[in-house]
Amino acid sequence: MKLTDAQLRNLKMPGKYFDGHGLYLELTPAGGRYWRMKYRFAGKEKRLALGVYPTVGLKVARQRAAAARDTLINGTDPGAERKAARTQAKHEAANTLRAVAIDWMTHQRDRWGGGTAASIRRSLELHVFPELGGRALASIRPGEIKDVVKAVEDTGAADVAGRVLQRLKAIYRWALTHERIESNPMIDLMPGEILRPRHVVNRAAMPEDELPAFLRKLDRYEGDISTRCALQLLILTAARPGEVRGARWAEFNLDRAVWIIPAERMKMRVGHQVPLSRQALAVLDQMRPLSGHRDLVFPSPHYPGKSISENTFNSALARMGYKGSATAHGFRAVFSTIANGAHWKADVVERQLAHAERDKVRAAYDRATYTKERARLMQWWADLLDERRAQ
Repeated sequence: MKLTDAQLRNLKMPGKYFDGHGLYLELTPAGGRYWRMKYRFAGKEKRLALGVYPTVGLKVARQRAAAARDTLINGTDPGAERKAARTQAKHEAANTLRAVAIDWMTHQRDRWGGGTAASIRRSLELHVFPELGGRALASIRPGEIKDVVKAVEDTGAADVAGRVLQRLKAIYRWALTHERIESNPMIDLMPGEILRPRHVVNRAAMPEDELPAFLRKLDRYEGDISTRCALQLLILTAARPGEVRGARWAEFNLDRAVWIIPAERMKMRVGHQVPLSRQALAVLDQMRPLSGHRDLVFPSPHYPGKSISENTFNSALARMGYKGSATAHGFRAVFSTIANGAHWKADVVERQLAHAERDKVRAAYDRATYTKERARLMQWWADLLDERRAQ
């Protein structure tokens, strides 16, 4: 005899009330009302929980029981299937894009500098997590990744879009390696097939004939002295702006006249030794009374625990009248042009610029061989700047 809604509402006695085809409602002595389905699989009698009455009504309980019987007909244990579904749901909840990305960043942290790690996390939090962060990694389709990357590109930030795509592909590769997903659906996503072609514009570099006037203006710079000294050290060492901004006193061996930049602060993640000219040492002497008691050589005037900001150099150049015509990074090109034009060995100039040699054996040889030559090169460069300043 089939159960009815009226009968279910008026049940008083604990027991099992059958509806047919194995479906029944179990009323416990404590008053609980549980839908169950009794079935046999592989010769064993089993039970399947289908919900709690009245949250799950009679009609829904019958539908769930019918679905379980269909599973049995197809040769699958509905209880095992339910357990596998719960395990999969738990796995997906622990492997959202945000969760896996955070684990990936933690794993990679020692390979990156603090600035790189912060930049990567910021790009994901800004461009990826709001849309896809809460989704299970395995549920995200390549088209959805493409849409996120294209949305970044449409803001005019083509470089950022490329980096976001690169990072997402790296997250999926890492997830596959660490068995967080069973397959990598993003493997065929290629930047050239998603992002529009773009023209690369080199950073503005100061024409050589403007260098004398610039050097004199820099000496008379009326802004913060840390900014002036940082720009002077930048030019004297041909280092990257980020390397100078983040310079720490502990990196300098003033007795040996060398600046040893650790691998985590270098673009190519290879430690770099920068010979210091007499003029570079003099710049550091000017900074010692100002920041020698701190970690950073060039701390922010507003937040001493942080380095001067990324825009400090170019803002100073704009203030001196060079907005759009020169950038801080462009002084590396000025150094390279003049040094190569003076017939310094190209490999020595490239090593000073920390342009990585792909052949590791040769790279190690170059580092050992060019140390003295680079020291001569940098003293020549500093003396040349003094001559140009005096013109």
